Amino acid sequence: MARNVLGGELRECSREPLTGFYRDGCCTTGSDDRGVHVVCARVTAEFLDFSRSVGNDLSTPRPAYAFPGLKPGDNWCLCAGRWAEALRAGVAPPVVLEATHVSALEFADLADLRAHAWRADAQGDAPNE
Repeated sequence: MARNVLGGELRECSREPLTGFYRDGCCTTGSDDRGVHVVCARVTAEFLDFSRSVGNDLSTPRPAYAFPGLKPGDNWCLCAGRWAEALRAGVAPPVVLEATHVSALEFADLADLRAHAWRADAQGDAPNE
């Protein structure tokens, strides 16, 4: 059973759009996941602009890869290194802690992840599940 950064069972990140390195809705990882796609983030316009500026356009659909393109408010399993890079740049998107794989702690401190935790009750809507 995969664990999250809080020590509990890893929850699903998103099925709409379908995310995860294995496209199973979860931010699980394995030896073939070189990008370590383990941070369940609620993407923002600022993060999407930043990601595009550093060479990873996540907004443009790529039908050949069954990738719909992301819009602000979508949940997505981000590469842990990219989330940490966005943190240093001041544009880290909110994180769904229960759906973020424990291996994210190799790239980011739990305190930083908690400081960017996404809370449905504070945002006025529910997670994108």
